[in-house]
Amino acid sequence: MLAVLQKYRSIFVIGLQSNLVYRWNFAVRAGFSLVHLTFVFALWGAAFAGETGIGGFDLRQTLTYFVVILVLQFFISAMNEDYEVSEEIRNGLINQFLLKPINYYLYRFSLFLSARFVSGMLALVPVVLILPFLADKLVLPPFGWNYLLAIPALLMSALIQFTIAYCFGLLTFWFLEIQSFIILSLAVETVLGGHVFPLDLLPRWLYDFSTYLPYYYQMYFPAALLTGRITDQAAALRGLGIQLFWVGALLLAAQALWNRGLRRHTAVGG
Repeated sequence: MLAVLQKYRSIFVIGLQSNLVYRWNFAVRAGFSLVHLTFVFALWGAAFAGETGIGGFDLRQTLTYFVVILVLQFFISAMNEDYEVSEEIRNGLINQFLLKPINYYLYRFSLFLSARFVSGMLALVPVVLILPFLADKLVLPPFGWNYLLAIPALLMSALIQFTIAYCFGLLTFWFLEIQSFIILSLAVETVLGGHVFPLDLLPRWLYDFSTYLPYYYQMYFPAALLTGRITDQAAALRGLGIQLFWVGALLLAAQALWNRGLRRHTAVGG
């Protein structure tokens, strides 16, 4: 067991070294995200003009939600993992993993964790720098059960995000180009993942329906726990249960796609 952990720890360290080479790419991306955040502040500031609250939350709570979403994107979102998996399949680079005692999913997940660690830490730098100017515009709930439940929620959110991207990458076994699948999924995720607006602003029936979809647990669920938008502990625990179900279902789907894809794979190159 320790030998296995050491193996993937080494992959994680190699991933850290590789991503640090491109640290300025992540830094620039984080900087541009602050420009996006400026527009978000302006938009929601206009939406709250003359209003003390929308959907039961005031302007400070809403702005805090979007700041948390911004930071979480760099820590748990899949970025290019789907294209990287696709590229390795098309170029035959996965052939090396078919003969070595390395699980390809765990290999890619180790690299995902290293990339998100670097991008997340770099994204924190500009956020910390502007935090003194935003202190009066943001508010977090007092420490309680929501922060404790957010820990497993964040871990499972990362697993869901990565596994969905991994599954899209594996579609390369059947399709030459997977970009259309990724763009469609990204469009749905942007809305149902809470990137455009907090999902609790949806009509009640639509919000309840969204809680059964994996997109809800990619970003909104952990962000809602951290910002106090989920105040019912029973609902939060139920959400963790559904999130765990999606982790298991996606892992099974990933393994099934891998097994079936290898039957179609012709090992040339690599």
